[in-house]
Amino acid sequence: MNYTHLAEEERYQIQALLDVGMSVTAIAVQINHHKSTISRELGN
Repeated sequence: MNYTHLAEEERYQIQALLDVGMSVTAIAVQINHHKSTISRELGN
């Protein structure tokens, strides 16, 4: 399985989208990463 690292800008974008109430799945679609990548980043 291939994993890609998130750029610092993407981490800021994730936080901003969480702050407005967006779901992990919606964030994944928005920044074009798999939802498991977002979940791992958030420590969920």
